[in-house]
Amino acid sequence: MTLLSPDISESTRVLDVPTHDPDHVRGAMGRFPTGVVALCAIVDGVPVGMVASSFSTGASYSPPMVMFSVQNSSSTWPVLRRAERIGVSVLGSHQSDACMQLASRSRDRFDGLATTVTDDGAVLIDGAAMWFDCDVYSCAPAGDHAVVVMRVHGMNIDEDGAPLVYHERRFHGLRAIETGRA
Repeated sequence: MTLLSPDISESTRVLDVPTHDPDHVRGAMGRFPTGVVALCAIVDGVPVGMVASSFSTGASYSPPMVMFSVQNSSSTWPVLRRAERIGVSVLGSHQSDACMQLASRSRDRFDGLATTVTDDGAVLIDGAAMWFDCDVYSCAPAGDHAVVVMRVHGMNIDEDGAPLVYHERRFHGLRAIETGRA
């Protein structure tokens, strides 16, 4: 039994592509569209935040849990994970500038950003499409990243908000595709 037939086009010969080069893997993974979240909290009296495009809902529905992955080299995550609660804001399609600011290594990540701080210290970005109030449930090593599972204590959505989408190193919005079905 062969896995690949000689009739398969070059673009579908997935198993022929080496996966040992991190830049190649990163480029390939970047072809998968994702939402972008801001993970923020007050730690030692100071707002701390980072962005992630590896966020996933539905890690568990009962109890509700979400997850994301973070690079082991992150200098923000070791500080942020000490927070009692972490606010997760699913950034809206109009918040690409806020995303870049929160991802910056050289400027104040919160300067001029409208935020809401919960009683437990979770920081939520105003104007986002959805918000979660979470704490860290588990953190497991996964190669050069860690997979973080967070327990959801509360959530809210902006019924009119659309999420910011990251695809091929660019920001996009969502647009429904008409299928012709009734």
